[in-house]
Amino acid sequence: MWPYPKIVAHRGGGSLAPENTLAAMRCGLARGFHAVEFDVMLARDGVPIVMHDPHLGRTVAGIGNVPDYTSQELTAMDAGAWFGAQFTGEPVPTYRQVFDFCVANGMWMNVEIKPAAGFEEETGRVVAELTRQWLQAERISSAAKMPLFSSFSFEAVMAAKQAAPDVPRGFLADVIPDDWQARLRALDAVALHTNQKHLSATAASAVKAAGYGLFCYTVNDPHRAREILSWGVDAFCTDRIDLIGADFS
Repeated sequence: MWPYPKIVAHRGGGSLAPENTLAAMRCGLARGFHAVEFDVMLARDGVPIVMHDPHLGRTVAGIGNVPDYTSQELTAMDAGAWFGAQFTGEPVPTYRQVFDFCVANGMWMNVEIKPAAGFEEETGRVVAELTRQWLQAERISSAAKMPLFSSFSFEAVMAAKQAAPDVPRGFLADVIPDDWQARLRALDAVALHTNQKHLSATAASAVKAAGYGLFCYTVNDPHRAREILSWGVDAFCTDRIDLIGADFS
């Protein structure tokens, strides 16, 4: 059973706002989305921040890697100007800021643990430990409101499992590997997350028959969205929140 929303705004606001910023979260919310996906990695001081790339240069001007900078340095950087002048000055947010925004606005979170190379276990552990503490403080325990961790890093998800076993987990793979069932069992995962481009009806059926949730990224075409939903896919994230609304079916 998939207790979470079916349509998820990718990186907060999809293609309508600078990814992984509070501006993006506000954009998704304004469009009626109460489910968002975003990426979390660690700054040099161990504070989790919301950013996709492990290096600067694409969405944040600068050189070097995220782990080279403290969270204070990163959150002083501009994560919006690359997208449009109206977003100039939009900062890199911390995970705590995005978590608090989502809780305050009733937004479900798919938290993708996105470790920089060499920080897989540490990132999974820190993100999970803090999430567990924050959930306890907010008294959030119902399955439907719990965040869902996912990661391409098996090691990161395993570390998250050990640090916060009560927070649900999904394993993320571009192409579904042959040992997907063994990996999901080892992680006590509730779902497999995969690239819709490589998914077939047969593979979707196998995942569902094994009793797991099936989540896809990133679906931007309404026809394709309906096709994979017809195969039994439980949910997907989209950049085109202008074409595929939160109530899409």
